[in-house]
Amino acid sequence: MRRYVIAIIAVASLALCGGRAYAQRCLPGMKGLELRGGFVGGSSGDFYLGTGMSVYSGRANHWVFGAEYLQKSYRYKDMSIPRAQFTAEGGYYLNFLSDASKTFFLSIGGSVLAGYETLNWGKSLLADGSRLMAGDTFIYGGAVTLEAECYLTDRIVLLAAIRERVLWGSSISKFATQIGVGVKFIIN
Repeated sequence: MRRYVIAIIAVASLALCGGRAYAQRCLPGMKGLELRGGFVGGSSGDFYLGTGMSVYSGRANHWVFGAEYLQKSYRYKDMSIPRAQFTAEGGYYLNFLSDASKTFFLSIGGSVLAGYETLNWGKSLLADGSRLMAGDTFIYGGAVTLEAECYLTDRIVLLAAIRERVLWGSSISKFATQIGVGVKFIIN
């Protein structure tokens, strides 16, 4: 029985490592599609979802272009008031650590963000008759990200990231910490 388990693990490992050689990862011009999500501010009810395109520029550095949806709720008496942000991103990530087999990469990146924020989906009057003084607005700013990439195969990459966003234009709060995971599919 033990031999069968070892054989299955060996075959699965070969299947995951199949494809192009390790030296063909992160070449200039390679592109990847990302899907990512996670929590905002350490609260399980506050989350973000995003998608993006990575374009490698050499030495595993890459440009990132994407869009993101972030939702954070604020407690008021016995109700929850949602804040939603829709942002577009453009940034550059600099690889500063990788292993010899080009399986694991650690990058730090800076991004420019711009988008729209809505508070309580545009409804300023609350159920108890109170009125919100803050409203919907355009937002702009940037983000600093620490990202880890781990190649499962030459075309599938797991991502883990911690990010600090600062956005002006919002009357609620300017800073948001994001912790999340994602997957990247290399398309060429």
